[in-house]
Formats: sequence, C-alpha cells, structure tokens
Amino acid sequence: MEIESAVRIPSPEPERPRKRSPPSRSPSPRRYRSPPRGRSRTISPDRRDDDRTRDRQRDLEFRARQPSPPKPVTEEQKQAAAKAEYEKLLNMRSGGTYIPPARLRALQAQITDKTSKEYQRMAWEALKKSINGLINKVNVSNIKFIVPELFNENLIRGRGLFCRSIMKAQAASLPFTPIYAAMAAIVNTKLPQVGELLVTRLVVQFRKAFKRNDKAVCLSSTTFLAHLVNQQVVHEMLAAQILLLLLHKPTDDSVEIAVGLTREVGQHLEEMSQPIALAVFDQFRNILHEADIDKRTQYMVEVLFQVRKDKYKDNPAIREELDLVEEEDQITHKIGLDDELEVQDGLNIFKFDSEWQEHEDAYKQLKAEILGEAEGSDDDDEYESDDSSDEEEEKKDRELEIKDQTNTDLVNLRRTIYLTIKSSGGFEECCHKLMKINLPAGYESELPSMIVECASQERTYDKFYGLIGERFAKLNRLWRDLFEESFIKYYNTIHRYETNRLRIIAQFCGHLLASDAIGWHVLSAIRLNENDTTSSSRIFIKILFEDLAQSMGMKKLAERMKEDVLQPYFDGIFPKDESRNTRFAINFFTAIGMASPSSSFARAGERLGKRFVILKLLELQLSVKVLFKVAVAIQVTETQGQLFTVSVEKSSGKESVKVGVPVAHSRSSPYGPLVQWLGFTIPTAPTQASYVIDVSFSVAKEERAREGLDFTFTHASAHSTQGSQPLCVSFAQPTSPQEP
Repeated sequence: MEIESAVRIPSPEPERPRKRSPPSRSPSPRRYRSPPRGRSRTISPDRRDDDRTRDRQRDLEFRARQPSPPKPVTEEQKQAAAKAEYEKLLNMRSGGTYIPPARLRALQAQITDKTSKEYQRMAWEALKKSINGLINKVNVSNIKFIVPELFNENLIRGRGLFCRSIMKAQAASLPFTPIYAAMAAIVNTKLPQVGELLVTRLVVQFRKAFKRNDKAVCLSSTTFLAHLVNQQVVHEMLAAQILLLLLHKPTDDSVEIAVGLTREVGQHLEEMSQPIALAVFDQFRNILHEADIDKRTQYMVEVLFQVRKDKYKDNPAIREELDLVEEEDQITHKIGLDDELEVQDGLNIFKFDSEWQEHEDAYKQLKAEILGEAEGSDDDDEYESDDSSDEEEEKKDRELEIKDQTNTDLVNLRRTIYLTIKSSGGFEECCHKLMKINLPAGYESELPSMIVECASQERTYDKFYGLIGERFAKLNRLWRDLFEESFIKYYNTIHRYETNRLRIIAQFCGHLLASDAIGWHVLSAIRLNENDTTSSSRIFIKILFEDLAQSMGMKKLAERMKEDVLQPYFDGIFPKDESRNTRFAINFFTAIGMASPSSSFARAGERLGKRFVILKLLELQLSVKVLFKVAVAIQVTETQGQLFTVSVEKSSGKESVKVGVPVAHSRSSPYGPLVQWLGFTIPTAPTQASYVIDVSFSVAKEERAREGLDFTFTHASAHSTQGSQPLCVSFAQPTSPQEP
C-alpha cells in the first residue's frame, strides 16, 4: 500500500511562455448588476403614457421646423426665369463664368416664346452660324448641294450676314473667288436685293481702300467685282470706270491692280464691249511707253498683252463647271463708281422684330417657290434638335478617328514637295506643280519650310528658290503670313545651322524683303545688342543687309530704313534706349561697311560721347615755291591713337598734286586738342590758282570696327594771286560729319 505524500509537488514549467493578451488601453466595460430579486421589472402604465406623449411632442416640433412645400412653378414663371438667365449670359463680359454647352442648350430649349427678344436672338445666332458654315465649305464639287441648303436659311433677314461672310471668305482666299461669285450669281437670280447689297458693299470697300492706298483690299475687291461682272451680276461699265480710275495717274501699285482686274474681266469686255477694251489697252500701251514705272510692272503689262493675244485661254470669264445660271435668269445691276451708295451696316447686327413670325412664314412660302417644295419645312423652328444631332455625329466621328503617331502623312507630304521642286525646270513650272499638291488642313506651313530647307541644302544660294518664295508670297495673303512666320522661326533658331546653310537662309530672306514679298515688320524680331545676339545671328544679320544692299542699292535701302511708317519695327536693330546698345549697333554696321543705314540714328548718339573734328587754319604763306602751313586742331573723346591724313590738291590747270602726311594723335596732350604744323611744298610757279585743302579722318580697320568712325571733310579752299602776295584763305566748317 502506497502512501501519498502530503507535500504538493510543483508542476513543471511549460516549454513556451503562455501567451497573454496585451493590456487594453480602453476602459473596461461596465458590468451591470442584476436587480434584487424582491424588486419588480415591469413598467407602470403612467410612465409608458409619459413616454408616448413626449415622442409625439417631439415629432410635432420637428414638423413645425420643416419648411412648407414649394408651390408649383407655372409655365410663365419658367419662361421668365429662363429669359432672365439667358439675357444675363448674353450681357456677361468676356472672360466671365464658363457655361457648359449642355446647360446652354437646355436653357435655350426652355425658351419657346417666339415673340420674345431672347428667342429671336437665339435664332439670329443660329442663322449666322449656319450661313458662315455653308460659305466656308463651298467648292466646285459641292456648290450645287450647298446652294439649296443656303436657301433653307432666311437670306432676306440675313442678307447682311451673307454679304459680310462671303466678302471675308473671298478676301482670305482669292483663288476661290470664281466659286463665291458663282454662288452670289445664283442667289442674285432669286433674291436680287442680296446681289445688289453685295455689289454696293464691294464698291464702297474699293473706294475706301483706294483712298487709303490699301493695296491688298483693292486687289480683293477688284477681283471679286471682276468675277461678278463675268457672271453679269453687275454691268461691265463698273469695271471700265475702275480701270480708268486706276490708269488715270499710273503708279506701280495702281497699274498692278489694273493688270489683275483686266486679266480677270478682259475676255468679258472683249465680247460685251469692244470699245471699252480698246480704250483700256490703249491706256496700257501709253503707260508702257511713256510712264515711269518699275521694270516688274512693265513686265506685267507685257504679259497682259500676251494674254490678250492668246485670247485669254488661261483666264476664261466663266469656267465650264461654274456656268450655273441661265442667261434669261440673270439680273444685272447698274451701279456706278461715283453713285451715292448705302451699305446698310445695320443688317449685320441683331434687331428685335415685332412681326418675326409673319416674316418667317412669308420666307417659307418664298423658299417653297424657289426650291419647288410643297410646303416649307419646320427646320428653322427645330434648330435645337439639329444642333444636338450634329454634335452626336461629331462625337461618333471622334470616337472612330484613328490617330497616326508615326507622322507617315507628314513624311510623305515632305517627300512629295521635295521631289516636285527637284524635278522642275523653272520656278514658274515649280510653282504651278506645287499649287496642285493637295495640302491637308493644318499642314500649309510645311510648304515654306520645305522651300527654305531645299534652298539651304545647296552649295551656294540659287535664286530659283527665292523666286518660288516670292511668287507664293505675292499669290495669297495666307502664304505671305506663312513666309513671315518662317522668317521669325528661322531667325530664332539660326544657331542650329552651319555657316553655309545660315548664309543661304539669310540670302533667301533678303530676296523676299527686297522684292516686298513679305512685310518689313518681320525685322522687329531682331534685337541687335550684345546680350540678345549670338555669333550665328550676327552673321545672319550681316548677310541679310549685304544682300538687301546688293539687291536694292545702298541709297534705296537707306531711304527705306528712314521711312516713318517702319521706324517702330527698327527699334531692335537701331536701339536708342541705352548708350551701350547704340554703340554696339553703330559699330556693327560700321564693321560690315554699311554705316549709312545706321546714320539716321547715329546723330542721336552725340549725347552718348560722339566724336567730332574741328579744323582751323592758323597760318598760310606763299613763296617762290608754294608753301602751305596748316594747323589741324582735333578734339577727340574716348579715342586711342588715331591716324589722320591731310592732302592738298591744285584744282585749276592741268596739274594736280596731292601730298599726304600722317598725323599721330597723342592722348597724353596736356591741352586736350592736338595742334601740329604740317608743311607741304608744291613745285609750281605762283600763278592765279585755286587750291583745295582736303583733310581726311581715316581709322584702321580694327579700330573702325570698334569705334565706328570714318569722316571726310573737303570744305576748305585757298586762292592765290600773282607775286608774293599773301594767299587768301576761306574755310567752310561743316555742321555735322559727312557720311561715308
């Protein structure tokens, strides 16, 4: 029998420590003690009733605090609110709150009162947008489809908008003028008041441009009027009056405009009014033989006679695909150049119409007669749905559009332009081929860039490329603007090109400037100072002005640089703000041997330390051998040692003796001006003669580049008598240094 010990044996410790939960920082949950057994848990009925009463009172107070339900808004109130908000948006200043298109369309959809000003304004905006869009997308292939859509719009109400849009589109793209004239001729057959207003505005525009010497506007106006004459929208007498006005006092610009007008309207004048054509060409012949016009203008007149000899085979009055109006339907307006005309500018802006609906119904009937419809459509009243459907179609097109990030189209376009240029025999053939290339929208700038790049790849500058650029720049305002942008772009990036390519690009730009193919305002991009120029840009400017001087001549170039109209564009080339910049510009032009263009502003730099020379004759004696003693007093500011040359020339008789003696200027002279005696001996007998003392200020080349000085004075004269009488001497001191 085993006896257990009463002593407790300790249990063995566990191998791993026992895991215990970490002490929580949150307070321990409250423990509720159960109620005593003797106390009842039931709630008395009185206490339950009090709780219900309290809850009911709380609900009543909450309902009392709630706002009363809004009253239903009537249709009139909705219309008034929508009109007020739309009027606020229209009168909001530019740059105000952005209105999402969806919200704007929803707001417009709420305005349904056709007698209200807001609804008519929305209809006016939609009419303007539609007319402008149809005019902008018309071409030879779709003109037959665009014109019916144009008649769907109220052209009687929007005739001012139509004339303004078509004139603006024609001025921006002159090659499309025959298409716009054909469209205007079709509209004129059904709505003569529209055609008359268009001709009136063109005539008034030409008269204003002629008085202002605005060549571009005169060209666009006369071109449009010429094609309207060809379409017999206006009588040919108007073209004759314009031609006689242009040729009455011929200038280069007026003759050029007259030549362009005659080329367009010449065939029509030959067919319809032979005496007018003979009188016009007789005047051209007199100008060619007697008038003092430029060679370029003479060449244009000679080409015009050749075009007439060829019977205008390249300039027909009406192209076959644009001959869309029957002769019996044509309505010709007889408007003179000197008539009192009213352009009716009020038709371009919105005006409230109290009888708007009646006028719309009347035009619907007229539209039904024009288009041959049974009844007018209600598309004008549902322009909101049309806009929404157009936006949905545009959204679908954007979703289906595939973007080519490899620039394959751009590479192919450049290759086509390059091969076209290289395969052409002359610049005229090249221009003709390049005009046939279908340039995608947005890629027009590639043509000027490729012309410049092709020119820069040659070993030397080829005038072939300059003539191409000149022809395109003078062909259309679009190309002129693109070439001006190219000038600024290449000047800003000229440091990327090597010297040979840089030289060719500068000569190309000089050709365009000398021929007035691009405006001289592009020179405002040049800032001729030490900080804003690099060695490449200074070489570019040097070659540019050298080419201009070679093409135009130094005298004509200096006159052009002194024109008041162009002075704001030369502030960067001839800076007058700081003496440092002025000195830099003067030294630059002097270093390249073109101090004449800079002389116009060099005189303004006298207050900046201008050097000048004072000449005085101190003593002059005559002996058996003529002896001149001349003292030259020279005042020089901030100048190192210079070299002066004094020469004496006998101006009468057969002999002419010149003697030159250098005079060194010492900066260490204690008296400021240097006075030095010079002796000249001329081995001639003392006879009645006149001697001219020529004092020249010459500077070494490197010092000339630094100081910008090269003055010459020939205003001293001396007269001698027989015997040993003193020589009478007179000096005419110049007020300012002579230009070299």
